[in-house]
Amino acid sequence: MSALPVPGVAGGPIVSVLGVRHHGPGSARAVRQELERLRPDAILIEGPPEADPLVTLAPELEPPVALLAHVPGAPARAAFWPFATFSPEWQAILYGTATGIPVRFCDLPAAHSLAESEDRDEKPGETEDEKRDESSGLRADPIGSLAAAAGYDDPERWWEDVVEHRGDTPFEVIAEAMAAVREGYEPDEREARREAYMRKTLRAALKEGYGRIAVICGAWHVPALAGPLPPAARDNAILRGLPKVKAELTWVPWTYGRLASWSGYGAGITSPGWYHHLFGAPDRPVERWLAEAAAVLRDEGLAVSSAHVIESVRLAQSLAALRGRPLAGLGEVTEAARAVLCEGDDLAVELIQRRMVVGDRLGQVTDGTPMVPLQRDLRDQQRRLRLRPEALDREIDLDLRKPLDLDRSHLLHRLGLLGVDWGGLGESRGKGTFRETWTLRWRPEHDLALIEQAALGTTVAGAAAQRARDLAATDRTALADLTSLVEQCLLADLPEALPEVLAALSARAALDTDVTHLMAALPAMVRAHRYGDVRGTSAGGLAVIVRSMLERICVGLPVAVTGLDDDAAAGLLKHVDAVHAAVALLETEGTGEEVSPRSRWLVTLRGVSDRQDLHGLIEGRLTRILLDAGELDDAGDRMARAMSRGQVPARAAAWVEGFLAGGGLLLVHDPRLLSLVDGWLTGLSGEQFTDVLPLLRRTFGGFAVPERRAIGERVRSAGSGAREGRQDVDERRAAAAVATVLAILGKEDG
Repeated sequence: MSALPVPGVAGGPIVSVLGVRHHGPGSARAVRQELERLRPDAILIEGPPEADPLVTLAPELEPPVALLAHVPGAPARAAFWPFATFSPEWQAILYGTATGIPVRFCDLPAAHSLAESEDRDEKPGETEDEKRDESSGLRADPIGSLAAAAGYDDPERWWEDVVEHRGDTPFEVIAEAMAAVREGYEPDEREARREAYMRKTLRAALKEGYGRIAVICGAWHVPALAGPLPPAARDNAILRGLPKVKAELTWVPWTYGRLASWSGYGAGITSPGWYHHLFGAPDRPVERWLAEAAAVLRDEGLAVSSAHVIESVRLAQSLAALRGRPLAGLGEVTEAARAVLCEGDDLAVELIQRRMVVGDRLGQVTDGTPMVPLQRDLRDQQRRLRLRPEALDREIDLDLRKPLDLDRSHLLHRLGLLGVDWGGLGESRGKGTFRETWTLRWRPEHDLALIEQAALGTTVAGAAAQRARDLAATDRTALADLTSLVEQCLLADLPEALPEVLAALSARAALDTDVTHLMAALPAMVRAHRYGDVRGTSAGGLAVIVRSMLERICVGLPVAVTGLDDDAAAGLLKHVDAVHAAVALLETEGTGEEVSPRSRWLVTLRGVSDRQDLHGLIEGRLTRILLDAGELDDAGDRMARAMSRGQVPARAAAWVEGFLAGGGLLLVHDPRLLSLVDGWLTGLSGEQFTDVLPLLRRTFGGFAVPERRAIGERVRSAGSGAREGRQDVDERRAAAAVATVLAILGKEDG
């Protein structure tokens, strides 16, 4: 601590500068104690001064939380200032609000820092701690410099030993140490501006007549704020001409996981759960921690007794004593837990790491916190639908036949359209299209995304609908993307946006001459067409577009299959399979037309399959599709022609790959086809076999293990049957082997 009278004022105001480590529980406890001793009448805290009106909301918030600053109209230009319960700045805020002492932020205003971030091309939404990491090496880790000077190779362990485990923070010693580390150091432009503004705020507080001022800042800044301040004119010159933008600030929830991944210089927050524990359990922290770790393991069904806890505590304390540490730290308790509680099981150690060392805590803000209408609407819907935001993954299964689950699905799909990926849609465990499985995980950036989309509407539904209209009106949106957008509108139940999206899709489809684009777009359109039955939403107007697209595909496919190389053939084949599956869905609904979509599609495939210039992969696949559809009775003859000696082996292998794509059961149940493949394969020369081996391995390697085993059994049994009734053993060549076997059996005379 640096406590001194203002120069030139006898018995004048006292300024106490408390240098802390951001998010250090020892610093947080010491700051609270020091403030109670000093009884200041004003508190200045490192942070954006635009947040001063938000300080009074702090007692109602549940940390971890963060100050979010963003530029209206350009929310991607944003920054966060995170706070945890064990943050010294947070404890200073709580002390000030509880005692009625004015609390002000004294760092460079967000209006300037966000304007500077545009010039420096900083990543959007970064924390102020991250920006500190971008400074020089000495500046970025002063704790590391002090730890190295003390003979420590781990800055975290040094800080725990000299600060966290002492029970008090020696502010005077820290100030002296930082002065020594900064000796001869010249701050860069950004840092000079920050410290100049801190001094400017301090002078303003003194001018207002405050007699006892406490300044809470990173320890690195103490030398710049303690002692005689430089002339105000010098700081004003540094601050003159700063770029400026309009900035808005609010509180948003934060997570311990994000606090750990966005660590700032010397912040010690790679283990926020451990630091939270140290702050909340000043007495017997090791015993309490290991007891809680045992409870976590027992919840997972692992056998951990009280004897394990006692032994692990003894081991942690012994390790600390051997290493000369005043108290067992995270390293010691982790090693003790690994050896005793987890019995060397790394998975159990990882469970403790995830649940306790990092933690799953998600902060909360109150309804009185400034929010855009979109955020408030989402909070209301979260309450109504009983979907509480959580920091860890949470899986939910939705039955779309239930009104509550259907509304939940609509909300999650609408948020996805807005770029708020709160939920990830996975594969449903149940059968049928009326079930959805989601994995939910709330991240702090979701609030920023909501602010970014706030101009689209005041409700999630209205904003999602407007977003869909905007995407449909963009000329750069591809045809496949438009069909996906139709699907999203139906999934999200946005009937007000659907007409405009359908109109854009119809216009784009009419102008697109690339049949592969139409083939890529059709499956999503067919799925969307069926949502009217599955989800109770109207899909009117889609049928005409689907029929038109299918007709154009049937007309254009014969041209599209001409002159394809291997890669192009493989790409087109994926489209053919997707369209075929989509047409099957269409066929389940009575069309009342003279020629059904299925019939029109199969007639097209039959006409294409009879051509002589097809790529082998395409011809083989079309043959299999037509065979499965009951449209061919000469599949064996077609395979025989494809594998005749007049065909190039590589083309024959491609034909087999296309024909057998999707599974090999056909060879198990059709002896003739199996015999044709076997005869062709065994008739290849060694050089030809080597050439086609990669294709064959890819084909047969894709079969399930039981299928491959069944095919092998069929081939073996067929070979055995062929040998019955004929003598194909060369007795002269076998004589030596027979003699050896008889000798082994002791029957040489036989």
